[in-house]
Amino acid sequence: MERIVTEKRSFVDEYGRERIFYGVNIVDKRKNSEDNKYEFNIDDKLLGDMSARGLNLIRLGTTWSMIEPEPGKYNDEYLDDMYRIFDLCAAHGVYVLFDMHQDLYSPRCYGDGAPDWATITDPYKPKEPKLVWAAGYFWGKATQRAFDNFWDNREYNGKGLIDYFAAMWQHVAARFADHPALFGFDMLNEPFLGSDGGKLFKKLVSTAVGTVICDKRIKCFKLVGDFLNKQRRDEVKYLEQITGDVLKDVTRKAGYDYVRKFDIEKYSPFINKVSSAIREVTDKGVLVMENCYWSNTCIPCSTPAIEVNGEREKNFCFTPHGYDFMVDTPQYKYASNDRVRAIFEEHVRTQDRLDAPVLVGEWGGFGGEGEDWLPHIEFLVNFFEQHKWGFTYWHYVNDMFNSPLMKVLSRPYPMAVGGRLNSYGFDRSTQEFNLSFEGDGECAAPSEIYIHKPAKTVEGCEYELEPVGESGAAKLVIKPVSGTVNVRITF
Repeated sequence: MERIVTEKRSFVDEYGRERIFYGVNIVDKRKNSEDNKYEFNIDDKLLGDMSARGLNLIRLGTTWSMIEPEPGKYNDEYLDDMYRIFDLCAAHGVYVLFDMHQDLYSPRCYGDGAPDWATITDPYKPKEPKLVWAAGYFWGKATQRAFDNFWDNREYNGKGLIDYFAAMWQHVAARFADHPALFGFDMLNEPFLGSDGGKLFKKLVSTAVGTVICDKRIKCFKLVGDFLNKQRRDEVKYLEQITGDVLKDVTRKAGYDYVRKFDIEKYSPFINKVSSAIREVTDKGVLVMENCYWSNTCIPCSTPAIEVNGEREKNFCFTPHGYDFMVDTPQYKYASNDRVRAIFEEHVRTQDRLDAPVLVGEWGGFGGEGEDWLPHIEFLVNFFEQHKWGFTYWHYVNDMFNSPLMKVLSRPYPMAVGGRLNSYGFDRSTQEFNLSFEGDGECAAPSEIYIHKPAKTVEGCEYELEPVGESGAAKLVIKPVSGTVNVRITF
């Protein structure tokens, strides 16, 4: 497998080919493991099914509590099992993004992430969230205080919490740095503001109420009527007026100042410190910068580019997340394309500011039985392709690679291009794939296009086919060529 680095807004390999990654999240959120084994059975069958569907990346998640159950003592037996997974992935040509996951800060706060010893809540006792898990962010004083203490590098046994976290990451990076399957290091999932995040939520609620009552774009009585009528409520009609523009205006008004302060004063110094710790032991692996939790809602991310020792890191990317309100509910088929468009258009602006490649770290989710929600997924994949973004879908479930979701996710795309991409995309309605790139005839490796089933026609290139799995999928391999190449494939 080729080492992956970044070059301006692209991921490239050691041959200089531009690379695109389509993948899935697999995350072990447990507090601990009695047998020191990874939660999910990632084996040859799973990886074979995955690669046959054209998926070439796993965002492989674990938690701080799993790795450092006691201060300064690392669970190397558990990391050995993760290394075994890396080995299996390499055998199937699947890259791994190592994700340090958290939700609600820690298991003691009814989430996942930090070990108990690093969960300092002061006078606040954690309470289990009701209705939705994220309520622990909105008004969970213990979760908020735990984050405040973390961002302030509160000392435990004479050492700051962030210092422990950075040392833990340095230990992990040294262990996995030379593995051929390594894509990069995702240092902290969806960082949360702490107590300012709770203040933001309160302001968001009051701003939303004011918008519903006063904004001329909102027909208040219709919204209330849609909510009170059971059929229209079940069809989520009351949210149809909350368009992408309305969402953007409400969330920015409520949260922009809070998020900007956090991004610049807390998150940026944190990610620079952890990045520096990693770079002390290896220059390998793409360093990943996420947006904070609240920037999943159209609030701009203000975090500067990652710096190591005061200089811009050469090998980093931006991995935004984004979901509609309806994700993981029976009403997911009513998810708004306009709202998620607004969320990801804000992420486009962040990419423009950072001038770095994007890999969408989390998106998607599930909508229960049936396929009525798949057009929403199709909309998002098309958006990502327009911007030449790869992704990791949230989240792996049993038999996922044989589910209806694969009708959308398993699709033709350029895995590797000997040159630079101009554009690519697949129209599922017409079953037509188009790719344009500027070829580098001196490239020492071919371009590779994944096709999910046998093609009817291939135009614009000379190629060979390499079968992938046993379902008719293949890699369409194009020898290095100079100049503009326009490929059209029909199915």
